Amino acid sequence: MVGAAHANAAATAAVDGDIIFIVTSLVRPHERDDNDPDSLRVRLAELDAALIERSAELVRVKAELHAFRTEYRQRVGSLHEQLERLELEIAEAELGELSKLVEAGADSQAGPNEKSDGARAEALPRFTSDAVRRLFRDVAKVIHPDLARDDLARDRRHALMIEANRAYAMGDEEQLRWVLQAWERSPEAVPGSDPEAMRLRLLRRVAQIEEQMDLLASELAVLTDSPVWKLKAMVDAAAAKGKDLVRETVARLKRDVLAATNRLDAMRPPQ
Repeated sequence: MVGAAHANAAATAAVDGDIIFIVTSLVRPHERDDNDPDSLRVRLAELDAALIERSAELVRVKAELHAFRTEYRQRVGSLHEQLERLELEIAEAELGELSKLVEAGADSQAGPNEKSDGARAEALPRFTSDAVRRLFRDVAKVIHPDLARDDLARDRRHALMIEANRAYAMGDEEQLRWVLQAWERSPEAVPGSDPEAMRLRLLRRVAQIEEQMDLLASELAVLTDSPVWKLKAMVDAAAAKGKDLVRETVARLKRDVLAATNRLDAMRPPQ
């Protein structure tokens, strides 16, 4: 006898001496369709919670970076600027009149004709083709916020409309097509209230949130791979061991500033 836990079960019966095999298929609970509305609603709830968590993580990382950057600039930035000014003064003192001649020559290379050409280039209006105008009208017809059924849909339409206006101002046909495609893939673009339409909207909403999750993950990866974040990680790791790397940097910069000041004073002619 084949156990009921197996996916396929076989039963036998005797008819006129012949053996007839009756094959039945048993579907396990976990093998149900993951695209049915109930499963999609569960998945959507999970994704909504994960999206909130990841968004909060991004906000936290940005806030920590801003706080670290502000503190670092206050404690170290002014010393860096002071040292750079001293090094510049030292370089100018070493070069003497030659540095002034080089600077004057560099200024003379940018003649009045070049400057006027640049001004004319900036003054030229952007060219928007008829194809871009037609595409923009098509986009505006389908995504205009006034067509929204609720506040959430209106916010999404408004965001896409802002992007469409920006693309139109730049004459960017490719970006306008992206806006239109983004709308066509959105849940709001599915008409009807029948079960299949509702299921399709759920599918698209799931895909939409998954895309947002990927974007947030990419932004987090960029932030945590930045030089400022890596410096913060080094400072935090040292602090856990009782060391203050920023204070050590401040002390080193102060020594460098003092040495540069003494060197510059020695290069200046006596009064």
